Amino acid sequence: MGYMEQFQKWLDDPYFDEATKQELLAIRNKENEIEDRFYKDLEFGTGGLRGVIGAGTNRMNIYTVRRATQGLANYIIKKNGQSKGVAIAYDSRRMSPEFADVAALCLAANGIKAYVFESLRPTPELSFALRTLHCISGIVVTASHNPPEYNGYKVYWEDGAQVTSPMDHEIIDEVASITEFSTAKTMDKDAAIKAGLYEVIGSEIDDLYMAELKKQIIHPEVIKEMAEDITIVYTPLHGTGNIPVRRVLKELGFKHVYVVPEQELPDPEFTTLSYPNPEDPKAFTLALALAKEKDADIVLATDPDADRLGVYAKDSKTGEYVSFTGNMSGMLIAEYILREKTATKTMPENPALVTTIVTTNMAKKISENYGLHYIEVLTGFKYIGEQIKLFEQNNSHNYVFGLEESYGCLAGTHSRDKDACVAVMCLCEVAAWCKKQGLTLWDQMLKLYEEYGYFKETQYSITLKGIEGTKQIAAIMDKLRANPPKSFGDWKVTEFRDYKTDKKIDMETGAEGKTGLPESNVLYFALTDDAWCCARPSGTEPKLKFYMGVKGSSIADADAKVEALTEEVKKNI
Repeated sequence: MGYMEQFQKWLDDPYFDEATKQELLAIRNKENEIEDRFYKDLEFGTGGLRGVIGAGTNRMNIYTVRRATQGLANYIIKKNGQSKGVAIAYDSRRMSPEFADVAALCLAANGIKAYVFESLRPTPELSFALRTLHCISGIVVTASHNPPEYNGYKVYWEDGAQVTSPMDHEIIDEVASITEFSTAKTMDKDAAIKAGLYEVIGSEIDDLYMAELKKQIIHPEVIKEMAEDITIVYTPLHGTGNIPVRRVLKELGFKHVYVVPEQELPDPEFTTLSYPNPEDPKAFTLALALAKEKDADIVLATDPDADRLGVYAKDSKTGEYVSFTGNMSGMLIAEYILREKTATKTMPENPALVTTIVTTNMAKKISENYGLHYIEVLTGFKYIGEQIKLFEQNNSHNYVFGLEESYGCLAGTHSRDKDACVAVMCLCEVAAWCKKQGLTLWDQMLKLYEEYGYFKETQYSITLKGIEGTKQIAAIMDKLRANPPKSFGDWKVTEFRDYKTDKKIDMETGAEGKTGLPESNVLYFALTDDAWCCARPSGTEPKLKFYMGVKGSSIADADAKVEALTEEVKKNI
């Protein structure tokens, strides 16, 4: 069926509500808009759903959410998991509570109990909740750090991690098999509650989650000693982090925590931000102003679903605030945990650190220094969560820490997704420890650079929207795959890895081997002098992403090298 036929069907079919039809009638003379809304179904991919909110098959709305949930319900029933139930959480975005209820009532209509949080909660708490409640699956309604017009829907399985292969593809197939929206089931909410198929959850899970977070603290005595001396500024960017982050810092004893008042409360329009992403320096404008007023030691921001953490800290020499990448803050936390667990003899047997192929190479150096098994996985924290499950199944290693470059990490195994709440808590402990030593977090970062090398990473993205954009992204990847560059400027390619074909090639000898990781549309170029480059289409945005890393002899040298490598990558696109 063509896009105009789909458009007309939505206008004519009594299944679709009047508000939806009125929205569509308003664009009836805009064929390009109609095409974009109806040329395909919003893809239920390996990361679930994510898209612009609105009417149409290629939009986030109650119908696409219900269809996705029916596919998930069918899969749960095939796996005989319907008696275990599904936990559901949601963030502060437009339609998030409504989409959560749509999902819950679809599950209920299929005889599957839904445990729904009473109000917005962080994504990592959903991961914790579903394991605590012994659910078969979990759903988070969130578009993370995307612009305000977006929303999304992520699926977790009973181990607490987002679904991975082959399960993700099996669920995708179930969703794709639902060709008629009207076949997705639903039921009345009061009837679902009366039947025991809809249960509201809240403070009882919050209390257990807080207790698990605090178990990750290594030196509570240092926090108590420095609690009066350290000043923290925090912004939840209008999202889910506000209550849990403030609570855990207060319960640990931190005395001077200042929350940016303009960004404290939920706001689905994110009116104080152009882009609610802690990776964007502009997101820190208000927080840095408050930090200067309060003479803060550290400035922290969590994204709307509180799984990513952005950081600024004071440079003791200049008094200015320095931004930290996700690699940098992750390394500060990781090195502290590994060092102090080693010193206090609390490091478990066969310890492991897990990271992704696009995360800083400093992680490997630090792991080697403390004798940890170092594991690299594909991009996406679900693959780190999967490793925790595998460790438990085969008793091979004990998970100590995991991180990815995109501002996400996890200490402990209470969650199986990146957790900005625990990251805030851990980083504040590191800051307290540094303060006791007369150091700032930036001073400590410089010490790590001196010891392990001046590693520097960056990312370059091309945004290509719509049907043509999708084709262009595919064409660029095909070109790089068919004719991989032999060099990027002065950097020679030493190894080429194609994770789609599970092939790695030694560029000097031509010897071929396997990548050993699941199939994924990712290309990796290992370069001379500890440099590297990786290309992958985004799974959640219309972008082609290039990740790069170098190692320099100083900050200035690393900066110059990463800038030069970025320019060389652009030439090869």
